[in-house]
Amino acid sequence: MKRIFPILSMVTAILLAYALYQALVVAPTDALQGDVYRIIYYHVPSAWTAFLLFFINFVASVRYLASAKPSSQVAAKWIVIAVGVVGVVACFLPQVQEQLKAYNMRPSALATTVVLIPIFYFLLGKWFPGQRMDVLALTTAEVGVVFCTIVLVTGPIWARPVWGIWWAPGDIRLTSTLVLWLIYVSYLVLRRFSNSAQTQMLAAALAIFGALDVPLVYFSIWFFRTQHPQPVIGGGGSMDPRMLHTLLISWLAFLCFAFLVCWSRFRLELLHREVDEAHAMESLSGSEVHAASVSLPLNRRAQ
Repeated sequence: MKRIFPILSMVTAILLAYALYQALVVAPTDALQGDVYRIIYYHVPSAWTAFLLFFINFVASVRYLASAKPSSQVAAKWIVIAVGVVGVVACFLPQVQEQLKAYNMRPSALATTVVLIPIFYFLLGKWFPGQRMDVLALTTAEVGVVFCTIVLVTGPIWARPVWGIWWAPGDIRLTSTLVLWLIYVSYLVLRRFSNSAQTQMLAAALAIFGALDVPLVYFSIWFFRTQHPQPVIGGGGSMDPRMLHTLLISWLAFLCFAFLVCWSRFRLELLHREVDEAHAMESLSGSEVHAASVSLPLNRRAQ
């Protein structure tokens, strides 16, 4: 695996450079916004990447909480399967399809998202057993917060010349995104400064609560009146093929970069925990030796 990392790093660097070239040179200028719209090639891929990382954090947190007891593992497994099956079937009911069409949403796209829940649940359980699941949750939360920060920074940079203001108070999309960022920052603060034995469990519960805000962020522009632009992918608008190509290339580059950062952070966290465990074992062994050395003279005195 170590040999793959330099190769993937080079591929990621090439993708990032190619995406930058596509965004600044190849993609056409927007007829209404001008060149300021080009920030979309960083703003939108950052948001998608953050959502994906928070989704993985959500699944890993659920899996970690369920691992506390064998009975909860079985219950969680069947609940996840039921959610996947019921969710897919519901997406193709005539009543639900009518509602989705009213918001220019495709049932197949929503069903695919629902199916990802059980798929990720079982794959992560196979690839990240034991404490590795908690390490994965921590890693994806940290990197997800970084990409969510990029979203919150690039959004106002675009809004200032287009809207005339940096921030639209009361806008549900903007407010829910900020709340999402605050929840996961709180999650990281809890993981960093709490030394309780229940810290991992509490953090997992907080992560699950925070993940519930992700659908609100994503679907807010369909269900609420918001100043945020309507989506151009998945309903609500259209995009020049060259713009769409550049956007997807940028997202691929961001995904590769996020994977590299998560990989490095995951390995570092594992090493950190191994060192802490070794120090704890060394301290325990030292305490036992010290206790034995003290008890030996006392036993001799008693004799």
